Formats: sequence, structure tokens, C-alpha cells
Amino acid sequence: MEEKKACPCCCQKTTKRSAEQKKALLNRLRRIEGQVRGIQTMLEQDTYCNDVLIQSAAVNAAMNAFNRELLASHIRGCVVRDIRAGQDEVIDELVATLQKLMK
Repeated sequence: MEEKKACPCCCQKTTKRSAEQKKALLNRLRRIEGQVRGIQTMLEQDTYCNDVLIQSAAVNAAMNAFNRELLASHIRGCVVRDIRAGQDEVIDELVATLQKLMK
């Protein structure tokens, strides 16, 4: 996973992903997007609250699964690469990210 600067004037990092990995992540997000649209339809149709809540919980679980997959890839690729390159500040970045994910 090669990381590069987006442009010389920006501080934003990017991550180059394989076509297979990008496709899998995008497919997962599209399924989640469909679930969210389904919840919108449920609300428009005055679906019983409990049924909407169950679908909402399913969306949360799906997002958590997406985050776990992306985090594992980030650790195995970006974090390992940066540590090996002597960029130990990536550890602080990872800790901050984990704290945000665990809120």
C-alpha cells in the first residue's frame, strides 16, 4: 500500500489500494448505502419503530465490520511501512484513530 502526498500544496495523505481491495470496500459501502435507503423507505411508510431500530442496528454492525476491515488493512500496510521507515508518529495517529472508533 503505497502512500503518497495528494499534491505538493496539501498535507493530506492518500493510500493506493489494489483493485481487488478497493472493489471489496466499495461493494461493502454500497450494501450499507442500500440498507440506509431501506430505512428511509421504512420511515416514509410509517414502519413500526422496533423494526426500524433493528435495521438501524444492522447498519451499525455493517459499518463496524467495514471499519474493522479497513483498520486491519491500515495496520498491516500503512502503519507497518511507516514504523519500518522510522516514522513512529504513525503510532500516535493510530492511537487517536482507535480512540475515535471506540467512542
